[in-house]
Amino acid sequence: MSVAPMMDWTDRHCRYFHRLLTRQTLLYTEMVNAGAIIHGGTERHLRFNAEEHPVALQLGGNEPELLAQAARLGAQWGYGEINLNCGCPSDRVQRGAFGASLMKAPQLVADGVKAMKDVVDVPVTVKHRIGIDKVEDYGFVRDFVGTVADAGCTVFIVHARNAWLQGLSPKENRDIPPLRYEVVHRLKAEFPHLTIAINGGIQADQVVLEQLAHLDGVMIGREAYHNPWWLARWDQVYYGGAPCPLTREEVELAMVEYMEREAAQYGTPWAHIARHMLGLRHGLRGARLWRQVWSNHLLKDRPAREVYALAQATTLIPEPV
Repeated sequence: MSVAPMMDWTDRHCRYFHRLLTRQTLLYTEMVNAGAIIHGGTERHLRFNAEEHPVALQLGGNEPELLAQAARLGAQWGYGEINLNCGCPSDRVQRGAFGASLMKAPQLVADGVKAMKDVVDVPVTVKHRIGIDKVEDYGFVRDFVGTVADAGCTVFIVHARNAWLQGLSPKENRDIPPLRYEVVHRLKAEFPHLTIAINGGIQADQVVLEQLAHLDGVMIGREAYHNPWWLARWDQVYYGGAPCPLTREEVELAMVEYMEREAAQYGTPWAHIARHMLGLRHGLRGARLWRQVWSNHLLKDRPAREVYALAQATTLIPEPV
């Protein structure tokens, strides 16, 4: 199991929160531009909490030399995997000719993978789509995977939806066109020696288990972010371990303590951290009022522990019928 890299969401604060819920799930950074890491932003982009392990660094870029330099830095900072983004359809990424655009240049992706593998000892993996725009030819994604695998990549995380580079916004492309899980299953059948994980629209244990009957792994995106308490079961259900030993209230308090440490060490406002845990009480009585407290900008100058006390008080208030 893994939690998908999500821009503006899976920062180090979000990953610290998710790690309180599951010890074994692989966590990913947001996509980080390789050039940004190299040209002066190394610490800002690569700093993470030791508690986050296992954690992977996702890179964006299309120049093998820059990718290799960024991968080397990532490995030196302690990331356990380097992942190349070949699936993001945003306009900014397209202008840089990387992300999903790279699927049109499989040999360039292969060259980038080889360059990274030559300088790091950790796994180098690729996350990609099943196609570009309205081209739904299976041969397109098959040849992409085959070419990149020849360069030494053995792990592919496949978003089971085409990336539309024209005609849809990235937000619209999260739901359009339809998911085609069968394409990912076909890839695994054709490349049984590769590790193939699936991503896209998976929201329940039953669907995860159905996919694991065909594939090697499942990556969860938005559902993990909006309904994070689901993660508390994953160690037990998917790894045969113990479920999260903390209650929701204990997780919330642990996050308050983290907010206090972050404020003391880096001056991080608690609101930058609290936004990631707004789904913690998803489905429970009082969840709406609780969220309103933690997202109330009028409280942003108060200490995190004081806001925590106000949020706890809302859980005792009956919701109107």
